[in-house]
Amino acid sequence: MAFWKEELEEEILRKLKGKYILDNVKLDSTPSPSFGDFSIKVAFDIAKKQKKKPSEIAKEIMNSLLPLPYVEKIEERGGFINLFLKKEDIIKIELIQKRERKRKARWRKIIVEHTNINPNKSAHIGHLRNACLGDTLVRCLRYLGENVEVQNYIDDTGIQVADVVYGFKELEGKGVEDLDKIEKIDYYFWDLYTKVYEYLENNESAISRRNEIHKKIEEGDGEEAELAHQISRRILLCHLRTMERIGVRYDLLPHESHILKLKFWEKAFELLKSRGIIYFADEGKNKGCWVMPYEGEEREKVIVRSTGTVTYLGKDIAYQLWKFGLLGRDFYYSKFPFYPDKEVWITSEKPSDSSHPEFGRGDRVYNVIDVRQSDLQKLLSKALKILGWERESENSIHFSYEMVSLSHRSAKEMGFPLSEEEMKKPFVEVSGRKGVGLKADDLLDKLEEKALAEIEKRSPELDPDKKRKIARDVAVGALRYFMIKYGRNSVLVFDFGEALDFEGESGPYIQYSAVRIKSILRRLEEMGLKREEGFSDLKFDKLEKEEIETMWDIIIYSSFMDDIVESSITSLEFSQVAKFLFNLAKKFNLWYHKFPVIQEENSEKRNIRMKFIGFVKYILNKGMNLIGIPEPERM
Repeated sequence: MAFWKEELEEEILRKLKGKYILDNVKLDSTPSPSFGDFSIKVAFDIAKKQKKKPSEIAKEIMNSLLPLPYVEKIEERGGFINLFLKKEDIIKIELIQKRERKRKARWRKIIVEHTNINPNKSAHIGHLRNACLGDTLVRCLRYLGENVEVQNYIDDTGIQVADVVYGFKELEGKGVEDLDKIEKIDYYFWDLYTKVYEYLENNESAISRRNEIHKKIEEGDGEEAELAHQISRRILLCHLRTMERIGVRYDLLPHESHILKLKFWEKAFELLKSRGIIYFADEGKNKGCWVMPYEGEEREKVIVRSTGTVTYLGKDIAYQLWKFGLLGRDFYYSKFPFYPDKEVWITSEKPSDSSHPEFGRGDRVYNVIDVRQSDLQKLLSKALKILGWERESENSIHFSYEMVSLSHRSAKEMGFPLSEEEMKKPFVEVSGRKGVGLKADDLLDKLEEKALAEIEKRSPELDPDKKRKIARDVAVGALRYFMIKYGRNSVLVFDFGEALDFEGESGPYIQYSAVRIKSILRRLEEMGLKREEGFSDLKFDKLEKEEIETMWDIIIYSSFMDDIVESSITSLEFSQVAKFLFNLAKKFNLWYHKFPVIQEENSEKRNIRMKFIGFVKYILNKGMNLIGIPEPERM
């Protein structure tokens, strides 16, 4: 965010590069204001190479640094070089000038694959966590200037689709002509999938019929394949509408059926066989299957079943090769009319007349899939490496995360009956397959209902339509913040009360802070006061030292936003961004409690404060956009 910080880092690097071997210089925070505003610790790395004391190197460096832009003085302490900045100059710059940091993309193209809901039933709460994490990654990458392609893989030939086709055709006695008669089709197939799951568990003879249907769907011919296509396409539309509710969108919708029909899998299969990565099992539990060994060759994973159908891993290897541009084949594409203001494309097995963007051919690929798929993702990377694509193997990133559960309170609110045994557990596990799951739209509806009740209390005078719009925005903010506020490797225990806490660490608290600033600026404008451009009129002599120090603390804290975004991408821990936003909102509210704006009678003080709250709102809005938190009109 802070261009002056980048300029300072670049200037320090320029002055030191001739004498020392350095790739970059980072300004770090200090443990206390008495230690300065920033510190640099390059002396430690240099001292290690030169076998000297860090304090000796730091003193050498200090002699060659000054003068530096924005720096008032430099001190050495324990090998750290501490910088004391010209506070008033930087405050003036931040309050007036909206110059962005120069950003250069590190990669030609990054592909992020996320959401990936099986098109056999409605989306559930776990899919919301996947989409929120994946979309936050996309927003952060784009914020740093990267070219990102967002893909949502549609597994329209998987075993789960075969399950519902079997249920619809064999158990319900229905066909394609009956689909248009069904309301809320994703909900209908949610219930049917549970019914089929239970039926197959208790009727082994039915499994062979389901497998026959699955093979026909993969081959893409006949009544079963057409029924699978019609069901998955209708449910896909439901999924897109659900994700649009929380601001998640895609660039490309690749279909698994096209991987098969366009012979992607056949090409990948030959590659895998030729390199000895897979072999045919003549005996054992996987007899008749093509398998891939893993975990020190002691175990094996089925790639092609004895029925001839391809497993998820097999098709995903072909898909991953295509994403890196290694397969030598491509899909056909057509526009998919869904978003009114954005193009989204869908893969096709047939040529289209319309020209299309280049898809695939990424330099780096993130697959956002839950932690249960870790073994499969390792095998995916292993296959790339053995095939000779080591760089692509290293840049095939599994963005894993733990599952989502419900607090006891929230489970009760959603009408789930809980046994005594379940009440003893710390949270309620959900499973869509077993019918004990929370549909994504039901969760969002409940959040909106609760948010609307809060808006009714706070702003009863508002128009009903405005209240509903605000409630939708608050619900989205609550959900998206909650889904990333905890570490991705922790089981997420969703709780409505915590998510919608207007005064705690939540999305609504951040939204309230942004709306509060917007309301103050609107009232100032109504009073005929505007944020004048230029900073020659800013005089700080009327401000108390405490106010300047508090402003300075917020400005320095804000200057680390880009570092936090970069760190979050590296670690795939976007809880850091959430925590940054919460702390920023909290710091602002504490400042505003002591230093009001509208009530301030001194025009010079009010002018500075007016510009300062504009600066805070600018940073807040940038951060909210990274997470996908909308700014409501009112709160």
